[in-house]
Amino acid sequence: MEISRQTSSLPLTGQLPARRDAPFPQSLQRGKFGGPLQWLLEGTGWSILRPGVDLLLMYVGTILALGSAGATFQVSASRAPLLALPPIALALLYLRGLYRTRLRALILDGVVPVISAVSVGAMTVAMLGILVNGGIPNQRDWLRAWLFALLALGLGRITLTFSQRFARRRRLVGKPVLIMGAGLVGSQVARRLDHHPEYGLAPVGFLDDDPRSIAEVGGRDVPVLGTAEDLDMIVERTGVRNLIVAFSSVADARISRLIQRCQELGIEVSVVPRMFDTINDRVGYDTVGGLPLLSFSGVNPKGVQFAVKHVIDRVSATLLLIVLSPLLALAALVVRVSSSGPVLFRQRRVGRDGTEFDLYKFRSMRAPRQPTVQPGGIETGVLDGLLPVDTAPGGVEGSEDRRTLAGRILRRTSIDELPQLLNVLRGEMSLVGPRPERPEFVELFGRDIARYGDRHRVKSGITGWAQVHGLRGQTSLAERVEWDNYYIAHWSLALDLKIALLTIVALLRNAE
Repeated sequence: MEISRQTSSLPLTGQLPARRDAPFPQSLQRGKFGGPLQWLLEGTGWSILRPGVDLLLMYVGTILALGSAGATFQVSASRAPLLALPPIALALLYLRGLYRTRLRALILDGVVPVISAVSVGAMTVAMLGILVNGGIPNQRDWLRAWLFALLALGLGRITLTFSQRFARRRRLVGKPVLIMGAGLVGSQVARRLDHHPEYGLAPVGFLDDDPRSIAEVGGRDVPVLGTAEDLDMIVERTGVRNLIVAFSSVADARISRLIQRCQELGIEVSVVPRMFDTINDRVGYDTVGGLPLLSFSGVNPKGVQFAVKHVIDRVSATLLLIVLSPLLALAALVVRVSSSGPVLFRQRRVGRDGTEFDLYKFRSMRAPRQPTVQPGGIETGVLDGLLPVDTAPGGVEGSEDRRTLAGRILRRTSIDELPQLLNVLRGEMSLVGPRPERPEFVELFGRDIARYGDRHRVKSGITGWAQVHGLRGQTSLAERVEWDNYYIAHWSLALDLKIALLTIVALLRNAE
C-alpha cells in the first residue's frame, strides 16, 4: 500500500507516520533550526537587527561626514538638523515596505527604495534647517551627510542580505513549512524549496485528504503527514510556523477554516492562487460589496512599450558593437587561427511569432570527423533520446567533445554570444528575452512542455530571466519555460535593466 494513501485518513493518535519509501526526514525533528543564529537571521532578532543596523550605520555615516570637514567632530546649530537624517530615512524605509519579510530579496530590488529614502530624508533635513535656523545646513556638510549615510546604509544592507543568504544556502537557518495539497503543484513547490534553500523555507510534509500517488506527481521527498484535521497535532510535533496552501482535494470551505485556525495559532499562511500562470504584478484589487475581485492586465508584445524596447535594443546594440569592436576583432582572430573553418557559426533558430532566422556565434568547435546532415549545422546536437528527461539542449551535446581550446574560453566567458548583437541590430532578436531554440527542438518541446510556445510572443534575447538564474545549458526545460513566461507576464523596462545588471554578475561565473 502506498504511503500517500495510507496517510490520507490518519487517526488523531498523536503519533506522526513514518515513511516506508524514504527515511524519516531530519526536518521533522522539532528544533532542527534553532540557536542564536536562527533567532538572529530568521526569528525575532531579524526584525530587530535590520532596522537597528540601518539606523546605527546611518548615524555612523552622518557623524563621519560631519567630522571629515575638520579635525574634531562638532555639532553647531546649523549642523544639528543633519542628525535627524537617520531616523527620517529609517521611517521612509519602513513606509516603503523594506522591513517586510520576503522569501528572497535581491540586492537590486532595494537600490531605488534605499536611494529615494535617503534622498527624501536629506531634503526633509534641508527643510527642517530652514524652519529651525532660517536656512539649509552648509551645502558641503549636507551633501557629505547624504552620501556617507547612503553608502553606510547600502553596505550594511548588502552585508546582512548576503549573511542571511549564506546561512540559508548551507541550511544553517530556515523555517520549517507545511504544504497543504500533495498534488502536482504542491509537490512542485516542495521540490523548488528543497532545491533552493536560499528561500529559507524547509518543507516538512504535506496535508491532504486524498493525495495523488508519488508516481503521478513526479516524486515527493517529504511525506504526507495527515489531513487538515491533524493540523494542531502536526504543528505541535514539528514546530512549523509557516503553511503554504497549494491545490488540494480538500473543499475550499475546509481550507478557509484551516487558514483561520493557522491565524489563531500564529502560523503564517501563503497561498498559491488558482490560475497562477496568468497572474502578474499588475493585478488590481477591487470589491463588490464584501466580495473581492482581482483584475488582470496583461502585457501587449505588439504595443507601444515594446516598440520603445526594440528601439532601445537597436541603439544599445550599435553602441555595444562600437565599444566592443576591439574585443570582437581579437575573438575573430583567435577563432581563425585556432582551427579551420568559418569565424562565425550560423544556426537556424525560431524567434517571435515562429519566424526562423540565422543566429550568429563565434565558432567554438571543430568540424565533425564524419559530418552528418542535420538541420542545425555542424554544431547541432542530437535530438530526443540522448537528452535526459526535462533537459534543455545546450552545452556539449553528443558523445564527442569537439570544442577547441579557444572555443572553451569563448564559451566560458560568453564572448561567443556577442555576434548576436548583429541579430539585434537586424531586428531578429532583443538584448533581453527568452533564448531562441532550434526548429527541431521547438517542434519536439511544443508537444511535450506546457506553454512552451508562449515564448514566441516576444523577440528572443541574448540574455534572459532564466539565464541569470542559472538555467543555462542542459538544465531543466520546464523551469526555464516557467521563468521565461514569468518574464513575459511581468515585463517592464525596469525588469530588462535588472536582467542586464544580473547578466554582468552571471558572467563572473562559468557560463557553461
